[in-house]
Amino acid sequence: MRRLGIITALIAVSVAVSAAAAQAVINPENAPSGTHLQSGAIGCTVNADLSVTCSSFELAGVGNTNATVSLVANYSATINCTNKGGNLVESHTTTFSAGETFTAASTKNGRLRVQSAEADPFAAPQVCPNPNWTPSIAPGTLELESFTYSVTFAGFTAPYILETGP
Repeated sequence: MRRLGIITALIAVSVAVSAAAAQAVINPENAPSGTHLQSGAIGCTVNADLSVTCSSFELAGVGNTNATVSLVANYSATINCTNKGGNLVESHTTTFSAGETFTAASTKNGRLRVQSAEADPFAAPQVCPNPNWTPSIAPGTLELESFTYSVTFAGFTAPYILETGP
């Protein structure tokens, strides 16, 4: 009976880990001919604090083509507003986004190094009705609604790499 409980727990952990990892879709039609993964791994992870981290990797065969890398994560949470005296004066539920967008420039030999990207909900600006109040995310209320990670080459209208989640 104890073994059955351990096996059930291991299966549950395995399912939870695999559910947290979304799958990137790669569309070769949206890249210079011959583009391929040179090193690293393409993918994003939802961390325990609900931040999203997308890995770094290197593509080869891109010629002199740059790419725009974008990660946008959408969240909802209750925001607590605290006055200068340290008293909680208002709480409200809101939605907000976190992430980053940058250009990955191709280097010599037709290679493109894509740095990691992160969406940190605790670094995203929160707002209170009074600018003198300090906003903070109420513990236990943060939810990751969705995220989109894309790598789009200059001159192409759709992403070469697209990953959505959770």
